[in-house]
Amino acid sequence: MSEGGRVGLRKSVYEAVLLFGIVSLMGDVIYEGARGLIPGYLQSLGASALIVGLVGGLGEFLGYFLRILSGHLADKTGWYWVFTFIGYGLIIVVPLLSLSSIWTVAIVLVILERIGKGIRTPARDTLLSIIGKGSATGRVFGLHEFFDQIGAIVGPFMVSLAMFYTLNNYQLSFSLMFAPYVVLMLVLFHTFVKIGKTINIERAPRKNMKKTIDPGFKFYIVAVFFNTLGLIPVALIQYKASVLLSPQAQQWIVPLLYLTVQAVDAPIAILAGYLYDKHGLKILVLPFLLSVVPSILTPFSPDLLLLVIASIFFGVVLGMQESVYRAAVSDLVSVEKRGTAYGVFNTAYGLGLFLGGLIYGFFTDVGIAIILIGAYSIIMQVVSVIFLSRIIKKK
Repeated sequence: MSEGGRVGLRKSVYEAVLLFGIVSLMGDVIYEGARGLIPGYLQSLGASALIVGLVGGLGEFLGYFLRILSGHLADKTGWYWVFTFIGYGLIIVVPLLSLSSIWTVAIVLVILERIGKGIRTPARDTLLSIIGKGSATGRVFGLHEFFDQIGAIVGPFMVSLAMFYTLNNYQLSFSLMFAPYVVLMLVLFHTFVKIGKTINIERAPRKNMKKTIDPGFKFYIVAVFFNTLGLIPVALIQYKASVLLSPQAQQWIVPLLYLTVQAVDAPIAILAGYLYDKHGLKILVLPFLLSVVPSILTPFSPDLLLLVIASIFFGVVLGMQESVYRAAVSDLVSVEKRGTAYGVFNTAYGLGLFLGGLIYGFFTDVGIAIILIGAYSIIMQVVSVIFLSRIIKKK
């Protein structure tokens, strides 16, 4: 098989994506479901709000930062499957939270789960890009993200039912995650047995290594960074909704906004993948520009309807971010450097989200005028489009 070890027949490609999709679906059921429980669980064990916030931020930072290291090591060793297995294997810490009764132990387990995501993501994305190369890279990532988001919807819904029927028993709710974990690892092993040998990574001769990364890749990374820097995080959409609904004691509606984001994300990912395969990098202009909508509506919103609209648009942007953004990396970087590239991409993406959250959080706390927030959001997206256009002109 050529460069990227495409799997051969189209049927085989989609069979491989289906298997990887089930793995990701099970993974999301576990850790996305746990995300709705962890803050309250840590608080019930005696952790302060500061500790809970610190753990969340540290976990996300490590999860993104480690992708540079894990991606580079995966490229150097060629052990893409090994890193994938280790990363998914670490999800075991989520059901193990049911055995922790001390908040310091629980925190270690929470951070380990994020580290596992940082270890597996570049290697797994490299395998996916190889599977789709020469076939439909955009659709491969779009379908994968679709499965991912099904898990992101099922997980929170499942733990909500568990908490309801167990009268808020955190330990029992976490222990239910053992079942999807077993399914996850069995399917991952089956995936490796089924397609592991068919994925052939032809590495370029060492003398050509410097040519394996498109010069436009650095512009793409900067474009993605500014895009996420100017996008308001979904947590602040939920925060604004909570403040708005508190007087009516209707906070139960807030999680539905998160489900709205995930529900929109799933089908958009498939559509975006199809559009990317037809139009290439040009399609990325759309999510860049659409990022302005939730970023302006959320601070402005005087009622719930505008927050629902903001959530829908955020879901559209997220669906494209987590599908075609990743697909674009495979078109800019040759396979033998792709793990490193995905590590760099995810780190830039995560850093933009982190700093953007701080900036919009500051705007919210201080009460910055909506016209200034709008100006900031528009400027960030214009800058991102400018950097993206540098690549499009060369394609």
